[in-house]
Amino acid sequence: MAAETGEKTEPATPRRRNEARSKGQVARSHDLSVAVLLLVGLLAMDWLGPGLWRSLLSVMQSSLTAASEVRIDAASLVAITPAWEVARRLAPLLVLLFLAILATLLVQVGPLLTWQPLTPSLGKLNPLSGAKRLFSIRSLMQTALNCGKLVVVSVAGYVTMAGSMAAIVFAFSLGLDDVLGLGWSLTLRLGVALAVLLLVLALLDYAWQRYRFEKDLRMTKEEVKDELRSMEGDPAIKRRRRQLQLQMAMKRLRKEVPKADVVVTNPTHVAVAIQYDGQSMAAPKVVAKGADEIALKIRHIASEFGVPIVERRALARALYDAVEVGQSIPERFYRAIAEILAYVYELTGRSPAVA
Repeated sequence: MAAETGEKTEPATPRRRNEARSKGQVARSHDLSVAVLLLVGLLAMDWLGPGLWRSLLSVMQSSLTAASEVRIDAASLVAITPAWEVARRLAPLLVLLFLAILATLLVQVGPLLTWQPLTPSLGKLNPLSGAKRLFSIRSLMQTALNCGKLVVVSVAGYVTMAGSMAAIVFAFSLGLDDVLGLGWSLTLRLGVALAVLLLVLALLDYAWQRYRFEKDLRMTKEEVKDELRSMEGDPAIKRRRRQLQLQMAMKRLRKEVPKADVVVTNPTHVAVAIQYDGQSMAAPKVVAKGADEIALKIRHIASEFGVPIVERRALARALYDAVEVGQSIPERFYRAIAEILAYVYELTGRSPAVA
């Protein structure tokens, strides 16, 4: 019934997944990147903050001291502002944030570089398509989830700050350093609590995005069949290719089988044509072999050209499995082949020295 209605019931094939990935269609949660950036940023500021604050304060003092000794104009402002020094001191924090974002993307998506999402498309400018996306069930669901996140985060922020209201009320009695310390402590506590909560919500959102992505990639049975046909090729072309290969094989057989001294069979499934010239060969070699239809053709050609056919079931199968066309037979087959050739030479009156 699903096949008749075109329902997407089949998992996506590797080819479908690769095509989607090349277009930048991957399962990814934007909230996860934001949550990780917020959490890592706060923890990094708590770790690097005091030293960074002292370093930037020192740079500012040096800049102001230098500014008091020179005439202020556009050129001197560049000279007295040590931008490189500020950048150097901020570098550890910026690098840490960059690595956090990079690690988050790699965990979600893996290595991926594509410009396809940036390719201009007129379909994206179509007002009707935009309206459909705006008022779709998926869009409404996403809006509801975002509202839910806002409510949860607001409640968590209120609960976190409620326990510190007394300290906030009596902050006017504290010194400047204590007020700054209290402010940073409250900011850190609130920020980490919100970041952890956002991280949990983002993980749930990522699970939802992966589920939706897998569902969107699913294929109908007919799409899977069409893809297999496109990968394997048109059946008519495959038949024609097999026919050409068979014709070429037949030409080789008609050229090589008449040169053989004997054809060893099994008796109908396998045929191996063996040639031996005592003047030019160190050992007999296989000039043709085949199974089923090819074996039948080898026997017909051998009968047509008067090449003796000897039935040796075990030997024919062993030669077929162990020796490729054009190769000399292994030493373990010497005795059996010698007996067959001796029988053939006695029967035909030929000599192994005769080409």
